[in-house]
Amino acid sequence: MLEFCMQDIITGVKREDGLIVLWQDGKDYKSMFFGYGDLIDQKINALDLLDHPKMYHIDPGQHRIVMK
Repeated sequence: MLEFCMQDIITGVKREDGLIVLWQDGKDYKSMFFGYGDLIDQKINALDLLDHPKMYHIDPGQHRIVMK
């Protein structure tokens, strides 16, 4: 049921305090910030996400990232 909310992550941009994640929604590109604490709580390896962004989905409505 929540799978319909998931979007493929295109890339991530490293910042000092976390990552900015970019995905495409229709014709628009969107982004969302995730602090390192958010990623740790979600059991997401920030370096792996940066190296392999296409292995992850984002659910922007739930502010959540999951591995495919």
